[in-house]
Amino acid sequence: MKANSKGISRREFATRAALGAVAVASPLPPAAIDALSAPAAQSEAEADGRYQAILARYGGRFSDAQKADLRRLCFVLQPQLDGLRAWPVANSDAPALYLKPLVEREKKGNAAPNLKSAPQPAKPEASAGPAGGEKR
Repeated sequence: MKANSKGISRREFATRAALGAVAVASPLPPAAIDALSAPAAQSEAEADGRYQAILARYGGRFSDAQKADLRRLCFVLQPQLDGLRAWPVANSDAPALYLKPLVEREKKGNAAPNLKSAPQPAKPEASAGPAGGEKR
């Protein structure tokens, strides 16, 4: 995320403004309000950690523009990961999708003929009687 010249991003400003509004309107103690902002901070830290891990491993391969795009993609991906992780899953839950590989097998009726072992075309048969030019 790009930060403006004062060092605060629009997302962080919106989060702080929302937390400030909750703090004023809520009878919750300040420690509980700080706990509400913890998942957002963890998500941002995870996205930044993912970006740093990619740079540590493949940093020499990227240009500056690609690094900026990679950072943006890491932060864009994070809300989707948070939504996926929020889904309740127990150890006893079966997978939603089962792997059913598609195996293409030859079907006898629709299979293309094997040209190497195809029967040779039959020779035209001679007529039953002698032909006009043949001698007996």
